[in-house]
Amino acid sequence: MFPVASILLSLSLAAPIARATQTVSEEATLFFERNCQSCHTIGGGRLAGPDLKGVLERRDREWLVRFLPDPKGVIDGGDAYAQQLLADARGVYMPTLPGMTKELAGKLLDLIEVESKLEKSRFAGTQISERPLTPQDIERGRDLFVGRTALTGGAPACLSCHTTSGASGLGGGRLGPDLTDAYARLEGRKALGAWLSAPPSPTMQPVFRDQKLDGEEVLALIAYLKDEAERAREHSGMSPVLFIVSSVGLCALVLVAFDFAWRQRYRAVRRPLVHRG
Repeated sequence: MFPVASILLSLSLAAPIARATQTVSEEATLFFERNCQSCHTIGGGRLAGPDLKGVLERRDREWLVRFLPDPKGVIDGGDAYAQQLLADARGVYMPTLPGMTKELAGKLLDLIEVESKLEKSRFAGTQISERPLTPQDIERGRDLFVGRTALTGGAPACLSCHTTSGASGLGGGRLGPDLTDAYARLEGRKALGAWLSAPPSPTMQPVFRDQKLDGEEVLALIAYLKDEAERAREHSGMSPVLFIVSSVGLCALVLVAFDFAWRQRYRAVRRPLVHRG
């Protein structure tokens, strides 16, 4: 065989091997861990956002590199596919992530492409037990939330920054949002579990990066937040008539009590004057 032909044959055989062993940047891996995996999996199903496995087969790279740095701009620009993503997310926009550039978007797509080819990606999502939640889980979750039980990783209690309707009187912080409806807002156990396992907010990332919750702690907090969401829904489900009647009744009781107190005070002042007269 001619030397040139041998070289060309070697190169043609090496190309698929190079593609199969394609590497991804550490920058992209860390960025995905800190900013993406709380809303997306690669091969683990939908969370708050779509499963990204095979995304390059659904949309071309150029479109994705344009979308990732400015999701809202592409959606509001009238792109049909982007607007369908918004509809699938029930009107919740994908946030514009700090530090996202077209160059970084390309590196993230390389990561997703490589992980999509694996039998199981490391970003397939946190495996949360599907066992039925118990009253004991709810109680433990409440204790973890308010800090009566310490988190094993050493992270601060949720109440440091968040409240719920059931914990609002316990001095909860105001750095983060109220989590009463977190279970309903994130549509259940799987997405909430992913959020608790890798909180995406800039405030929480540095805290929980090295102080992660374990699986049973995540499950207990899911149980507590599910119970809070259900209680809030039951309360908001009070009929308007019942609400009006109960409100009028309460006002009447307050007026009666006020009248009784005023009469007692009036008599207490007037009687001595009459007696002296």
